[in-house]
Amino acid sequence: MDAERYDRTRPAYPGALVERIVAAAPGRDLLDVGCGTGIAARQFQAAGCTVLGVEPDVRMAVFARRSGVETEVSTLEAWDPAGRRFDAVVAGTAWHWIDPVAGAAKAAQALRPGGLLAAFWHTPDLPAEVAEAFATVYARVAPDSPFDLRAARSALDAYQTIIGRVGDGIREAGGFGEPEQWRFEWERTYTRDEWLDQLPTQGPLTRLAADKVAEVLDSVGAAIDALGGAFTMPYTTVAIVAKRTDDAR
Repeated sequence: MDAERYDRTRPAYPGALVERIVAAAPGRDLLDVGCGTGIAARQFQAAGCTVLGVEPDVRMAVFARRSGVETEVSTLEAWDPAGRRFDAVVAGTAWHWIDPVAGAAKAAQALRPGGLLAAFWHTPDLPAEVAEAFATVYARVAPDSPFDLRAARSALDAYQTIIGRVGDGIREAGGFGEPEQWRFEWERTYTRDEWLDQLPTQGPLTRLAADKVAEVLDSVGAAIDALGGAFTMPYTTVAIVAKRTDDAR
């Protein structure tokens, strides 16, 4: 993964989400799980929080440290809190990589009573013309890929499945109240070049050869050109949130 490209192109999280998490937590000591390059962590720092990142990818962790986020290299499951306690455990576009039960149990271990576990994701609603161009060329250049972009439902529907698993993991791990969902709707306009800069950071393209990535970008770029060289993307940022209770194991 190109950490610099990822940090440059991936969108930040809605300010209202950051504010609501900070307001709901009992204090401002945060653990950012799968912090990546520090996109969310820097937003929480700007809101007055002290943030420790945990990130398994060394390249991402190095970038996060350079950007001012203290970061330890580890998966959450293997990470040792070493007696440290936090007011919130957050995860931006990362919790789907974590074992839902073991991850929730580790979060409960790291949280103070009343502390908040908040995992959140962006769900984009890509214009149909751009989505179709992406699916068509991707099926051609990567016919054996497990990603079936044409069969995929809306991003929001797909993430509801993920959120369901996360909620089940929280309940099974114990130590939390009933999870709830938060949603934040917003939009962003992308030029052709801005979207093509972000596209290689997305899962279906990260393991393709450079020539195949270039073919995908050419086709998607042509679709954006046909829309006038830019498009507006509606996003819904969804979060699943639970509070740690006094009886966390």
